[in-house]
Amino acid sequence: MLNTITQRVCALFLGALLTGCSTTPDLPAFTASGYLADRGTVRIWRKNSDHQAIHIRTVYTPFNGDAMETTDYNWQQNKLASVERRVAGKQPDDVTLRFDSLGNLNFMQRQLAGRREAVSGDSIELYRFDAQRMLEQSNALLSGRVLLSQGHWLGGTQVRDCDGKTVNAPFDSETLSTLNQQQQSQPQPLMVSWLEAPEGVQLLRATPEDECSWQPRESDF
Repeated sequence: MLNTITQRVCALFLGALLTGCSTTPDLPAFTASGYLADRGTVRIWRKNSDHQAIHIRTVYTPFNGDAMETTDYNWQQNKLASVERRVAGKQPDDVTLRFDSLGNLNFMQRQLAGRREAVSGDSIELYRFDAQRMLEQSNALLSGRVLLSQGHWLGGTQVRDCDGKTVNAPFDSETLSTLNQQQQSQPQPLMVSWLEAPEGVQLLRATPEDECSWQPRESDF
């Protein structure tokens, strides 16, 4: 089943990359997208503001059950302004980097459980690289109209989204079979995340956890 999911999400992502080279669809300022990484799922929320300001929040959830990793990237006037990464769980690991208008580092901090550490020069360059890579991936996904939706599965194709509205998700029979199997062992409705694109629809994640409780909202950005 995982191989099938991987193939479908890769097809969506490849389609986004190809489409993103030539078109830029008219999308709202606040959007959500995502993709399947080698070892987990990546969900991306983005807000484009006036004066060339971009805020991207990524949420990486490993398949092996390790702690979720959240990273906020901010750009001002097309220049990286800050990176804030937060790893929850029993071993928290938070990193904050801020850059001036010339791109020079003017603040850095790594907060571990009970102590602070400096961030190495190599790590800072890696965070810069990851920020640019994530911006390019976000551009490609949105240009290809690969959009993320989330909510609590009510059975069949009905989902109550994080705003409390009941929507119909275009799940196929294979996806519904997967959800039914997972729901049998859970007393509460599953939380589902899925991608929709011109190339198709793909279930990205299903969990008993209420992830609507932390889903970003436009007002948060």
